[in-house]
Amino acid sequence: MALVGGIVVKIAVSSEGGEVALHFGRCPEYTIFEVEDGKIAGKWTLPNPGHEPGFLPKFLGERGIACIIAGGMGPRAEELFRQQGIEVVTGVAGPVDRVIQEYLDGRLERGKSFCEHPGEPHC
Repeated sequence: MALVGGIVVKIAVSSEGGEVALHFGRCPEYTIFEVEDGKIAGKWTLPNPGHEPGFLPKFLGERGIACIIAGGMGPRAEELFRQQGIEVVTGVAGPVDRVIQEYLDGRLERGKSFCEHPGEPHC
């Protein structure tokens, strides 16, 4: 992620109890980070308004989110986020604060998406 001086970027991390939630759509909340010049300028939580296919990408996009970090999501959800211009980072686990710092430092290790629900393509 490249940040130009003075631009504030919002990053949402699917979260549960201070950890990255394994499923972006079913997490209790999103930890929102405002990042300016590569540094965290603000942090707050946004309760998950509910999981309906196609709703969350638009909901988060309308709130200015530029990137979503989650343990997992299905390919349809990833595509819907990308259509909103939102970067998708999945296959991530661990404490939210550590994960966001690793992301900002360019050291975040991504893995396979944790969202695997046979017969449920709406992840």
